[in-house]
Amino acid sequence: MKKRFSILVTLTFLISLILAACSNNTASDKDKQDSNKNKSSEKTLIFGRAADSYSMDPQNANEIETWRVTKNVYETLVEYDKETTEVVPKLAKDWEVSEDGKTWTFKLQEGIKFHDGTDFNADAVVYNFERMMDKNHPARYKATFSVYRGMFNGFKGEGSVIEEVKAIDPNTVEFKLAEPQANFLANLGMHAFGIISPEALKKYGEKINEHAVGTGPFKFQSWTPNDSVTLVRNEDYWQKGLPKLDKLIYKIIPDNSARLTALKNGEIDIMVSLNPSDLSSVKADKNLQVMLRPPLNVGYLSINNLKEPLNNVKVRQAINHAIDKKGIADAFFYGLAEPVKNMLPSSSWAYNNDVEDYDYDLEKAKKLLSEASYPNGFDLEFSVTSNSRIYMQQPTKMVEAMKTSLEKIGINVKVVSYEWAAYIDQIRNGEHSIGLIGWVGDNGDPDNFLYSMLSKNNAVKGSAQNHTFYQNDEVSELLLKAKSVMDQSERAEIYKKVQKLAHDDAPSVPLVEVKEPVVTANYVKGYFPHPTGAENMYEVDIQE
Repeated sequence: MKKRFSILVTLTFLISLILAACSNNTASDKDKQDSNKNKSSEKTLIFGRAADSYSMDPQNANEIETWRVTKNVYETLVEYDKETTEVVPKLAKDWEVSEDGKTWTFKLQEGIKFHDGTDFNADAVVYNFERMMDKNHPARYKATFSVYRGMFNGFKGEGSVIEEVKAIDPNTVEFKLAEPQANFLANLGMHAFGIISPEALKKYGEKINEHAVGTGPFKFQSWTPNDSVTLVRNEDYWQKGLPKLDKLIYKIIPDNSARLTALKNGEIDIMVSLNPSDLSSVKADKNLQVMLRPPLNVGYLSINNLKEPLNNVKVRQAINHAIDKKGIADAFFYGLAEPVKNMLPSSSWAYNNDVEDYDYDLEKAKKLLSEASYPNGFDLEFSVTSNSRIYMQQPTKMVEAMKTSLEKIGINVKVVSYEWAAYIDQIRNGEHSIGLIGWVGDNGDPDNFLYSMLSKNNAVKGSAQNHTFYQNDEVSELLLKAKSVMDQSERAEIYKKVQKLAHDDAPSVPLVEVKEPVVTANYVKGYFPHPTGAENMYEVDIQE
């Protein structure tokens, strides 16, 4: 580790000075020694990851690499327990809801300031939600806010379930809903709804996406695109004694093997996206520790339902039959993944296990292509990112395996690889034909998966969460209905029907759910990989 080496060099240098100067050590020399010692004892943790953040504006992002960072700069009204998606207080210390479920009143923590010294209060909460809700808000800065639209049914005047956000007094804020929303509280805890300093929004304008000013345990210091993001300790953080680290650096190392080498060499302290084939050797290394992130995710093939011939349901069903999910899980995840048949993790209380999966059957696939008038197949561009993710640790190799299967049924595949940010833009704009992608749950509610990825309301080019651009009116109506049903068992039945309808339409190919291995040096303490993919780092410590 760099810190150990730095201390050793510093001590060697000081001893040399003492031997050379003997009694000539003045008060000034001692000050320098103390200064060097303090610098070398600074607790800096380097987090190695595969791809860069998309933005420093969490409200206008929709991917985990942004939120992995912003989670530690911005805070939400409520958040999730350290190890689960159970809702707990954060910037709001408590709350109550009216009997009709349409009025939520939050009491805010007092005395909190944003990193720029301005006050966090009810007016700041109102400003942030108005920014997300209102297309004409002065601080929108050409933003799309697709997460807000997805979770709260649309923008202001276009179906938003939040009708009004009002400051009752400096420490009380009220949300008026058009109708009850079963997952309202869980939604508020999502990384996308971190509260930004209103003054920072006004100061930075459109460049807010390059800066970050929140209330969190770490302050934004710098961002070097495709290299690193540096955060520093918030000395005035409202939760006393936290954070335990002085500096937190998110370092981009695209190659999984190179990232592991950097960890072993002490150049980084934590890494995600380990090659599953390296898991056994890492477990045997006494200098490292491995934790598995609970599998709140689904990796899938996004089939663009708007493009010919993929707009033909039999073609999409043929592609489903041509993919060997079990083979992919075994070959590329080494026991860390299980095949899935729905766009929802199997642990969800709404998972429909009665759905009969498309079996791996090349003859069935060929028959379906013939019935769709493509007996000789067709040409297909297959998009992939070069950056690994929770649900695709080795994306290029996975795509090559699926390419081989598809070519066996006559589909001639051209693989095109993109860097992560460019890939996300392509998928959101519906420019792909078929692509390997996935979804990591933001709040543990089935709505977060199914409404996000299957509702036609989220199939808006430029900001789509429904990356297949699947548009089934019945499915969309059922998903809206489920949001307002307060009884969980009734909601579960609606979601199970949605999964059956979507399975028959085959807008995508659900592939796997994955337990992501996260590796840390053994001196890293207090870290737990959160199911949502982004965790608070304020309790993490370095103890040698």
